[in-house]
Amino acid sequence: MSEQSTPGEERTQVPFMQRILDNPFILLFIGIVFPAVFYIIWGIMEIVNIPIAP
Repeated sequence: MSEQSTPGEERTQVPFMQRILDNPFILLFIGIVFPAVFYIIWGIMEIVNIPIAP
């Protein structure tokens, strides 16, 4: 038997996390942007911690 939707039946909405994990372009974007942002923040923290030369 195949399931057929009746006119009164509502379609279930796809969860937000599943939409993100199903899209390879969003995963690629996240995989490039997050490490880049963390390395930039880490680099700024390292530069700030360098003592000023006398």
